[in-house]
Amino acid sequence: MTNDDGIGSRHLWALAEALKLGGHDVTVAAPFNQQSGMAHALSVLREVEYKRFDADCEAWAFDGTPTDCVKIFLEGMATETFDALISGINDGANLATDVIYSGTVGAALEGFLHAIPSLAVSIDKASTIPVDAAAQATVDYLEKILRTADAPFLHNVNFPKNFRGSVPKFVSTHLGQRDYVNAFTSRTDEAGRTFFHIGGTAVDLNDAEGTDIHAVNSGLVSVTPLHADAADHDAVARLQKIFRG
Repeated sequence: MTNDDGIGSRHLWALAEALKLGGHDVTVAAPFNQQSGMAHALSVLREVEYKRFDADCEAWAFDGTPTDCVKIFLEGMATETFDALISGINDGANLATDVIYSGTVGAALEGFLHAIPSLAVSIDKASTIPVDAAAQATVDYLEKILRTADAPFLHNVNFPKNFRGSVPKFVSTHLGQRDYVNAFTSRTDEAGRTFFHIGGTAVDLNDAEGTDIHAVNSGLVSVTPLHADAADHDAVARLQKIFRG
C-alpha cells in the first residue's frame, strides 16, 4: 500500500485495517508528507530519506514522491512478491484528465510497471460515505477482480459523494475531460518576491454517460482501466504509410 496524502492519512490506515480484517498481509510504503500532484515523478537528483513507521504491520515512510516509495521499496527493500498494490484511499477525486497529474495514480502505475495488479483509489472530498465503508468496498472489489484477472491491471477507482442505493455499485468507465478556471493566482511578498499559486475551480468539459465523471455524479463507483502505453497507434500507422511512400 501507498498513497500521496502522506503516511499519516486516516484514509490510508482505514483501508489497511479493512485489508487486515479480511485476512490479508499488509505492507505500507508511503511519503512523509503530502505529495499531491506529483504524478509519476521520481527523485533522481537527491537522496531519499526513509525510516520505519510505527504501525501494527510493516510500514516505511519516505521523504520522496509516491513513485519513489513504490520503486525504492519494490526494487531495493522487498524480499517477497505481492499479490496487489493499492494507492489510496486518496482524500479527493482523481477523475478525467486529472489522472495525468495525480500522485495516487502515478504510484499505482509504478506497481503496474512491476507487473503487479494495481489500484488507484480515491473518494470525493465532499463525500458523505464513511471512509470505513469505502475501504471495505475497495477490499471486496479487489478480491473479486483478482479472482477473475488473467494479467496485471491498473484500475483507477473513484467513490462518489453518495451511493446510489444502499450498497456500492461499481461500473466500468472511460476518462472524461476536466479543466480549471482561474487556475493561477500571483502575489508579491514584503521582500518583493513574486509567486504563483496553482488552483482554481473544476470545469467538466466532457461528463457524458460512460465517463468516470458521469458515474460518480450518478452515485456510482467508477472504475477506469488504464495502461502505460501512451503511443497514438493510429498516428503510428499513418506515419508508417507516409514513410513507406
